[in-house]
Amino acid sequence: MSEQNIKSINSIIKKNKIEVIDLKCIDLSGRLHHISLPVYDNIISKLTGEGVGFDGSNFGFRKVENSDMILIPDLDTAVIDLFRDAPTLSFYSNIILTDGKRTRFSQDGRFLARQAEALLKKITGADKSWWGPEFEFYIFSKVEYDTRTATSYYTVEHAEEFYKRAYHAINPFDLYDDFRDEASKLLQKFGIKVKYHHHEAGERGQQEIETYFNDLLTTADNIITAKYVLFNFARQKNLSITFMPKPMYQQPGNGLHLHLFLTKNGKNVFYKKGAYGNMSELGNYFIGGMLKHAPALSALTSPSTNSYKRLVPGFEAPVVLTFGQGNRASAIRIPKYVTNPEETRFEYRPPDATMNPYLCLTALLLAGIDGVVNKIDPVKEGFGPCDKKFEDDDRHKYKMLPRDLEEAIDELKVDSDFLKRGNIFTDELLEQWIKIKREEIHSIGTMPHPFEYKMYFTL
Repeated sequence: MSEQNIKSINSIIKKNKIEVIDLKCIDLSGRLHHISLPVYDNIISKLTGEGVGFDGSNFGFRKVENSDMILIPDLDTAVIDLFRDAPTLSFYSNIILTDGKRTRFSQDGRFLARQAEALLKKITGADKSWWGPEFEFYIFSKVEYDTRTATSYYTVEHAEEFYKRAYHAINPFDLYDDFRDEASKLLQKFGIKVKYHHHEAGERGQQEIETYFNDLLTTADNIITAKYVLFNFARQKNLSITFMPKPMYQQPGNGLHLHLFLTKNGKNVFYKKGAYGNMSELGNYFIGGMLKHAPALSALTSPSTNSYKRLVPGFEAPVVLTFGQGNRASAIRIPKYVTNPEETRFEYRPPDATMNPYLCLTALLLAGIDGVVNKIDPVKEGFGPCDKKFEDDDRHKYKMLPRDLEEAIDELKVDSDFLKRGNIFTDELLEQWIKIKREEIHSIGTMPHPFEYKMYFTL
């Protein structure tokens, strides 16, 4: 870290009378953790030089006998945390090994993100990838759930109940427009620019907030930050929110769609006037790579057992490995409403917020890069374009996403070479990810479900 950066942070500490420094990072699964340090003289110099030790085995990274690691704050991520009583300056952290060279940890998602951006430039010549996430979530007035040896249940209470056409509902029927207004202002204070917000299609309190484009690493940071802000703000309002892909039966699921384009020297390299969707050859190769590897990508973009309760035909779920401009069942959609050439893009629709955003975005970029390297033409591969509504009779015509997490993990095991380009995903990381996900599958698979009682108890 430069002395100028340290000086700038010290100025923020003094000006805002900061009392606590907070270091944040996520575990391998994507859950946020933190450690807080009271401010003392030269704390920033000490933290950037020495860092703070922690046990990486508790984050799902490594075995206990080889788990000592170090957190070093990334000073560029400094933000005042508005949800702490004491004046607190928060940083995302880079994970460093305890070897003599202070090596970056190969499973640290922030490190992978930087490597992927460098590889993109080396292979395609594009300077930067730009990502625009859509946050879908439900707001509930009360939620209770528990799982024990002799009981398993959840109860959700919702203040809203529309009869269809809840999409873009207006007040006074949209009960949470003020919540989204205030949440958007908070996100701005955390450095996240909001494009718009609205009521989503779910008739029991589903919301959407869409944010502006940013580079890969910043977007992944912002996904974690946005969830942190919204969870904390909902708690202040005595509300419960969830980004769970399918929190309610027979209601639309929550996705985290990702819009993507590339630039070189400030120009959008996905744009080609007059082509289908105004999409250039490079953009088409990116689409081809993502669709070809979509089954394996599912283990990282839709990495929970609950994800596949959302990814079923109906509810506009993106289950078909096609691309098009009008078909929301397609995994990739090229938005028709985009008129600015510099925002020509496509939307990858399968992801949800149970992902680790660093791993997910990095994997998607690597799939696109593989499409460029191998010139994977999505039309020649049979991925479309497909603009008509997907019907059940069309199932045999197209490839589909995996039906469950176990199938996705199996796909990842046989199709992971594209993730290893540039040594970005290591075998150790992939093996650890698969181990964690198989444990989740086993936990769900051996737990009796309340609906099973309804179906089978009296047989």
